[in-house]
Amino acid sequence: MNRVHTGYRYALRGEKPDPTREESGSGTAKKGPGSPGTNFRRPFLKWAGNKYQILSRIVQELPQGSRLIEPFAGSGAVFLNTDFDRYLINDINPDLIGLFETLKQRGEAFIDYAAGFFTPRYNGEKAYYRLRDRFNRTRDVSEKSALFLYLNRHGYNGLCRYNASHVFNVPFGRYKRPYFPREEMGLFHAKAQRAEFICVDFRAAMSRARRGHVVYADPPYVPLNATSYFTSYSSVAFGASEQEALARKAESLAGRGVPVLISNHDTPFTRDAYRNARLKQFRVRRNISCKGDQRNEVGELLALFSGEA
Repeated sequence: MNRVHTGYRYALRGEKPDPTREESGSGTAKKGPGSPGTNFRRPFLKWAGNKYQILSRIVQELPQGSRLIEPFAGSGAVFLNTDFDRYLINDINPDLIGLFETLKQRGEAFIDYAAGFFTPRYNGEKAYYRLRDRFNRTRDVSEKSALFLYLNRHGYNGLCRYNASHVFNVPFGRYKRPYFPREEMGLFHAKAQRAEFICVDFRAAMSRARRGHVVYADPPYVPLNATSYFTSYSSVAFGASEQEALARKAESLAGRGVPVLISNHDTPFTRDAYRNARLKQFRVRRNISCKGDQRNEVGELLALFSGEA
């Protein structure tokens, strides 16, 4: 069985790629979402369920502290756009964490190495599948990390999908000129010097929180309804029991003086799971089909477990 694996997130969000489009990007967005005049740093990876539309809301809701812990790293958008003294960044995907750690340690040398795969020579179907096979076989950490970035930028919709044997199997994306995020990687490398990257279960990562720390959790979103397209991608690896476990862990940490902020869809299930948190609800426009042509407004929640009465 295939599963879309963006850390813990198993969901298809994004637009159908245009093979004639030339990608572009810059290290800093012109304006932060919902916050005119605010500049936000862009992650260097494409990522399903990215937080750009609600980043300003998240930053406003996060309490102050000495260390931010993220049990679901994703692309690192929140990490890049907050200013804690230290960070603990976790994800269950070892390829993602391997890339983050390699970039942290090797910096410019790794960026130059990774750039070598972003040439016309490698932007073709045969080259892509050859490098995808190489990614699945290599044991060299730097090579695997560079190829993970290559696949992210050259593969269909920027998806991250593995089969049951953990073999990456996203097809070729057919982009005219995939963008190489040199500036974004440089910004990430600099910020990563304040971070520790780990690859463990979300509960283990949250258990490392101490008084003075803050936790931001962005789990796989609860399906909007029983027939949601995302159900088959999220329920297998992160279903109702995991969602409940996350909420109860948040309550436990808040009771010990560690605030926890969780983002998720606004559904009866999440409202019940987060019943002991302070809730902020709002509407966000999102793609809700794998075809990327159904873009509707959906309800989202930010749930803050603070331990305060």
